[in-house]
Amino acid sequence: MLALIAGSLAITSQTTQAQTTPPATWQEHWFEHNQVVSRVFLDNDLALYYDSEVSRSLTWPMQHLSALWRYTKRLYGSFGTEPQLYAILHTNKYGGGHPSTYFDGSHDFRNVIDAGYGPWTSATENDYNLLTHEVSHIVEGASKNMHNSPAFGIWGDSKWAEIFIYDAYKALGLESRATGAYNLFNPQTNNSPRPNTYWFRDWFYPIYNQYGGAQVLNRYFIQLALYFQRSGTDYPSMNMGEFVHFWSGAAGVNLKPMATNAFGWTAEFENQFVAAQQKYPFTYTSWGPTAASLFQDINYGGYGVYLQPGSYNLAKLKAFGGRNDDISSIKVLPGYKVTFYADDNFTGASKTFTADAIAIDASWNDMVSSIIVERSTENPAPVGQTVWLRGNNGGYLSSKGGVGAMWTNATAVQGWNQFLVTDAGNGKVALSNGGLFVSSENGVKSITCNRPSVQGWEAFDWIVNSDGTVSLRGNNGMYVSSENGVAEMTCTRPAIDGWEKFSYGIVGLATPRTVAAVHVPETTDLSIEANGSLLVYPNPVAKGSTLVVNVKKYNASAPVNVSVIDVNKKVVAYKKANAAVVNIGTGNMASGFYILTVTNGINTYTSKVLIQ
Repeated sequence: MLALIAGSLAITSQTTQAQTTPPATWQEHWFEHNQVVSRVFLDNDLALYYDSEVSRSLTWPMQHLSALWRYTKRLYGSFGTEPQLYAILHTNKYGGGHPSTYFDGSHDFRNVIDAGYGPWTSATENDYNLLTHEVSHIVEGASKNMHNSPAFGIWGDSKWAEIFIYDAYKALGLESRATGAYNLFNPQTNNSPRPNTYWFRDWFYPIYNQYGGAQVLNRYFIQLALYFQRSGTDYPSMNMGEFVHFWSGAAGVNLKPMATNAFGWTAEFENQFVAAQQKYPFTYTSWGPTAASLFQDINYGGYGVYLQPGSYNLAKLKAFGGRNDDISSIKVLPGYKVTFYADDNFTGASKTFTADAIAIDASWNDMVSSIIVERSTENPAPVGQTVWLRGNNGGYLSSKGGVGAMWTNATAVQGWNQFLVTDAGNGKVALSNGGLFVSSENGVKSITCNRPSVQGWEAFDWIVNSDGTVSLRGNNGMYVSSENGVAEMTCTRPAIDGWEKFSYGIVGLATPRTVAAVHVPETTDLSIEANGSLLVYPNPVAKGSTLVVNVKKYNASAPVNVSVIDVNKKVVAYKKANAAVVNIGTGNMASGFYILTVTNGINTYTSKVLIQ
């Protein structure tokens, strides 16, 4: 298998590929393969072929491979002009599998995985892993409009595939398979580059976990396309020093200490590393926010390209995974603008976007050759003001006086809950309490408020969401999370959801609502709160029965988050729903009084509940 893959990835590249309908049958003509295979499934992401011995009742590869390739394109960008992955399955022949890419004439210039083994009917862990593994080789061999895998000689047949598999399962919502992959790969050792090397445990998973998840994997291939040597579109192999240098560029930090722990660090590696830094003199800095997300198709479909503030001529756009004249929809981060140019190097007609567009107008569809991404407005944050911030659990941010980690669990605005917003430069802000600044801790540990000055970890993007809430993004590209007030705050979330949204107010301009300020009837069958905006019934509620929460002024654009808090300020129940009515079971709650906190968009309601 190793020989097949190495051969497949090293074939002289060509770019002959046309967008055609996948044929109904296909004659194999590579290696020992000589079957005529039949197409059994076709959609915009997958053309699936079976040989004559594969059961036609087999359907799980259709769903899995289609979703997998759709995600792969969305994350890593273009893989040629044909949108489909070509997948061939055999039974009782050709053990294992191999890939080929659209650069390679051996498989008719298509992105192909070809797997024997079979019979596939049990959908085992190995079945899923094998097929997903082969797709990982297409990614390493054909990302960002470039050919070959420079690191194949370093990580070999399976090490890159392991983190690819884990990430893909996470992205596709296959949590049990992701857990299985983690448990399988984490204890595995390899004898390269030294005996007992834990590639997944000591290298790939820490990078993935600490420096951006899926996007750090994507950024590695961007970094290669931007800087690594090539002949035409073909990469040569890289050495270990170059390998660590390019992954450091992707992570935005010097990974030499991690590499030393994972691989050992020889004099040869050191010499290679220093030489790589001199030959490719990029720095290890944060990539900044993804201010523009471009998509090949309307409705944010097809492949994706993710851009930070900056200028992108056609060559650079290709290095990020795009193609010329191939963009149909766009997402724009609030506070930024994106200018499209019809020609390369920012010439020709132009059009500016400051908001999302599920379909750019017809005159600009598939007409973009260069792009500038920049801030559109002054900093939207209340710079110079002292503010309070409240999570969707109803709790206020607390600095904890600079001792230990920050929490989002205060019930009233007092000294530790007031933060001065200051300009941190480059459109970012810093938050301070008691003269000390909030730090993201780069996402490697819980957020603190103990820094005497502003450096990279103390600067945040202040993002205004469409529902009026705000979110904070650290320089690691991750979002600040309240953790619903039940754990220490973090800066590790890759996307904005309920726990990453905060309402805020200017201290002194309005009195924030607190739990203690709410008067609630204690012995009625129906609690009506917030001027009729919230109904809670029955109240009192019998232990073991269901408490119904009805948000009368429901904002359908935001989820409803319900927390039940006991007298010790501990959240004993939490439920999130995209509906106006939420049912809360009380079977695991002791009898007594509780505070019910409900958030929906920028609105927060509280009610006292008695469980009998």
